[in-house]
Amino acid sequence: MRHLRMVNTLPVVLILVIGMAACGGPAAAPETPQGTEPPAAGEGAIEPAAEIVIYNWSEYLDPEIYAMFEEEFNIHVVEDNFSNNEELLAKLQGGAAGYSLIVPSDYTVSIMIEEGMLAQLDHANLPNLDNLSDRFREVPYDPGNEYCVPYQWGTTGIGYIEGEVEEPSSWAALFEPDPESPAYGRTTMLDDVREGFAAALIYLGYDINTTDGNQLQEAKQLLIAAKAGLAGYDSDTFENLLASGENLMAHGWNGDFLVAQEENETIAYVVPEEGGVIWVDNICIPKSATPEEKLAAEMFINYLLRPDIAAMLSLYNYYASPNAAAETELGEEFLSDPAVYPPDEVMGRLQYIRPVGEAESLFQRLWDEVKSAQ
Repeated sequence: MRHLRMVNTLPVVLILVIGMAACGGPAAAPETPQGTEPPAAGEGAIEPAAEIVIYNWSEYLDPEIYAMFEEEFNIHVVEDNFSNNEELLAKLQGGAAGYSLIVPSDYTVSIMIEEGMLAQLDHANLPNLDNLSDRFREVPYDPGNEYCVPYQWGTTGIGYIEGEVEEPSSWAALFEPDPESPAYGRTTMLDDVREGFAAALIYLGYDINTTDGNQLQEAKQLLIAAKAGLAGYDSDTFENLLASGENLMAHGWNGDFLVAQEENETIAYVVPEEGGVIWVDNICIPKSATPEEKLAAEMFINYLLRPDIAAMLSLYNYYASPNAAAETELGEEFLSDPAVYPPDEVMGRLQYIRPVGEAESLFQRLWDEVKSAQ
């Protein structure tokens, strides 16, 4: 397995908007049951559904895990995909049913809890919750893991082809594009309203969760100006376009660039000197799930929390695991990779995206104006 070279830039100290501790070294793996047995069925107890559907980001879960789970529990898992949190949220708000599991990011979990869209987890069916690192058992958006279980976490920055373009140590590489640069017109930004605005706001020196209209207008104009140097907006294939050499630079998520480096070892990743985004994705059960689907979904969540399966997941998608018990399975080479587990100086300049209430619609309107601008 190849690893990216994490580019260290000059630290700019920012206060994390959600107080989650930095990764640090490997935590001791607690001794907990593997949780391989399904819940005991008493008289009148429901049986788990024979099939469940997970609504997930693309290429985010090893298909072999689905096959192994089905072989062990005789429950088939079907995967459907979304490109960003807003797409996930809009689909469920629109009444979409049939999903037993979803994988929203931290700020989207807060919105879904507030709107009553998530089922409460039955911890009796999740003995492997004890495998989570302490800092992921009391996350601010869902204390005590009442509705969701942390799935993976990572950062958002810039991937690029080393040797083809200069190291993009600043967000200026996107927001002040050089027409003479080989990356001009061969760069993408995430097709994601909050991630797009976060990059612009960080470059301007603002809080990424600001609701100040003037600051957001300034960020909008910056995003519009950046379009001249972009090939487009892409949340699904940006890493593949980089690996193929069609593009030379991309705004995106660290693990995707790590995976792409398997195809192109010249890909490198940097969190710009102004800072970046840190996020936690979570696995949750929609309230629309039937009792049978909910039970099968909890069995699958518990399966993902097994140390060997959690490690298998991280080694597939190259994202950091919230599972402390998995760290002995992951090995020191993976745990010491700064592109996966950022050092303290990088963690100190990262911000979490938070829900902004009614201002969410303002962000979306301004993003639509960015994308439609000539």
